[in-house]
Amino acid sequence: MDTQGRRNIDPADQWVLDPETGTYQLRLDPDEAPSPSVPAQGSHRDSAERPAAPSRTASSSTGTAAGAAGASTPVTGGRRAARTGAAPATALTGPRSRRKGKPDRTRQSRKKKVLAWTGGALGFVVIAASVGGYLVYQHINNNITTVDVGDAGSKSVTHEGPMNVLVIGTDSRQGLGSQYGDTGSVGHADTTILFHVSADRSNATALSIPRDIVTSIPDCPTKQKDGSTKVIPGTPRQVSTPRFNESLGQDGRDPGCTMRLVSEMTGLRIDHFMMVNFEAVKTLSTAVGGVNICLARPLVDPKSHLNLSAGPHKIEGEQALEFVRTRHALQNQSDLDRIKLQQNFLSAMIRQIKSSGTLTNPGKLFTLANAATKALTVDSAIGSVSKLSGLAKDLSKVDTKHITFTTMPVMDNPDEKIRATVVVDQAKATPLLTLVKNDTSLTQAKKKPATPDPRLVGPKATPHDTRVNVLNGSGIIGAAQDTVNWLQNEQQVNRSDNGGNAPAPVARTTLEYAPNQADQARSLAAIMGLPASALHQGTVDAEPLAYMKLTLGADFTKPGVPIGPPTAVPGGVQQTQADSTKCVG
Repeated sequence: MDTQGRRNIDPADQWVLDPETGTYQLRLDPDEAPSPSVPAQGSHRDSAERPAAPSRTASSSTGTAAGAAGASTPVTGGRRAARTGAAPATALTGPRSRRKGKPDRTRQSRKKKVLAWTGGALGFVVIAASVGGYLVYQHINNNITTVDVGDAGSKSVTHEGPMNVLVIGTDSRQGLGSQYGDTGSVGHADTTILFHVSADRSNATALSIPRDIVTSIPDCPTKQKDGSTKVIPGTPRQVSTPRFNESLGQDGRDPGCTMRLVSEMTGLRIDHFMMVNFEAVKTLSTAVGGVNICLARPLVDPKSHLNLSAGPHKIEGEQALEFVRTRHALQNQSDLDRIKLQQNFLSAMIRQIKSSGTLTNPGKLFTLANAATKALTVDSAIGSVSKLSGLAKDLSKVDTKHITFTTMPVMDNPDEKIRATVVVDQAKATPLLTLVKNDTSLTQAKKKPATPDPRLVGPKATPHDTRVNVLNGSGIIGAAQDTVNWLQNEQQVNRSDNGGNAPAPVARTTLEYAPNQADQARSLAAIMGLPASALHQGTVDAEPLAYMKLTLGADFTKPGVPIGPPTAVPGGVQQTQADSTKCVG
């Protein structure tokens, strides 16, 4: 509106397409449907003398059709009409013939045709966008390299239950030139992180596995290019070999071999793997616009060429690679110190991706997806854009403040004099891995209430009617007899006997029983404080007076202390929360 209350109308808004004639018609009221031009009174112009369509700027939505017609000269009152030989605009405003009381069916028909034309154009745009999207999809899809790991992983992406993804950083230099060292190196498992996501997606644990752990490596079936399967023989543990990193690359081992070893070491089923090389660090850090880090002290490493002062930095590309590779700039110059630096870098990258709008900005998302898929090698079960995006969507449900980076507890290899390798510290690793298996958040995130396990629900036998043989696999001398004494003297479980030592030490306490002894099992579980995971029911009923078998494991401490999952991370186990912005170094 102008200051006098008149409407300010862009002249181009007065011209609309007439679907019947295919020409543009003048419309003085923008809210009305298009109507035929009305010739000046007394003139007899044919349709060829109708005014040309005016031009429009890209910002006007109502004049888009006019702009598409290619008109180039703006209309200003009657002067435009005079130059083209058309009647002036004032001559086109004669009275329109309208019969009151009857609907204007011609105008309604034109409205429908205009809508039909608009719908057709929109459909064309949608089809064009879909074709473009398909081409982008195929482009990104073709970036992905896959490896068939057979039964080492899951066959599909599951969105229910816990998920374990193994992230492998290989030190392969193939195709990267001589600047990074041995150009012929096939690459080993230089950096390995087991990413465990809880079933309810409330928390995640990223467990780094040091490359220099001395461990046996199991036999590994690998798929060959001709479709055949070749079994790579395992390597038994010796004094200082083999090391964990040899589970990849050595003797033709593929990522499935590393998956099998990690599953054997942790007791967790590995679902999928993702493998990246040096170039991936450079590409991804650049694609997200740089990664913000903070250093508590300067880091200078002539070997990796890193030179960073204390304080905050944004690193990407080559500098980011120098940061995650450095060892000699660190206080102990060890791989364990470098793991902490890498965890800090990955935490910062996760925060960067989530905070910079990358996941909601199509341009940024394409750049990241294009870079990520070029850098990734994955198992065939997630080897497409749709499967990877489904997996990423699942993983992104976890809040960064409930993602914890930690490291497999290790200690110096006692069998090696030069202390160049380490072994798993079972005393700390066992409870830590139990927390992970039980989906326990290392940041104490709230979890959805769990329903009672069916094994613990139901009627219980009386202590007098509970029969059990106790075996000692805990490593504690006299544990079985102490437990029997406690059961008989303090819990009235009179039908309990000492079964002696178990055939071998065991990590966890177990109770084996027959289906018709389930009530006795529930009773003993309540008395001993056994978790449902300790109860193992057979398939065949036992004789009426048969005894159950209770085997005490390393999780047993003494009678009367509940044998349940740990509730806290063992002391001395390193942890870093993904939302932490503390300075490192």
